[in-house]
Amino acid sequence: MRTFVALSLLLSVALAAPQFRPGSPQPLPAGAPIPIIRQTNVHNPDGSYAWSYETGNGITAEENGQIKNPGQKDLEAMVAQGGFAYTSPEGIPIQLRYVADENGFRPEGAHLPVPPPIPPAIQRALDYLATLPSTTERPFRNPGRPF
Repeated sequence: MRTFVALSLLLSVALAAPQFRPGSPQPLPAGAPIPIIRQTNVHNPDGSYAWSYETGNGITAEENGQIKNPGQKDLEAMVAQGGFAYTSPEGIPIQLRYVADENGFRPEGAHLPVPPPIPPAIQRALDYLATLPSTTERPFRNPGRPF
């Protein structure tokens, strides 16, 4: 199911990309057909698959997947990896690579935001807190103020 959702998301992003002709800053007229230059689609009996395509307006996408731990109840997982590329409305080339498996969807791309580094003082506090014993056994009670 995660693979289907990830695939749907990726296809919608790729299809929502601007419709530019390669090497031309002018957009294609609305409703103009965009040719499929190349397309492959392979489904194997073992559940593995591979697909790819390239369109006339410079969009490319590809993915392959297979079942991890086949036949092992509660350990089976679909693993997919692939990527896509297109040109943004600002003329910036966008390339994204991803892996989707039992650990979720993990995209990588130069255009994706990255969090700032954790300040050293905060990291030291987090490291210290990780060494403390758990307090989930019993909530803290203030003897002077009953709840």
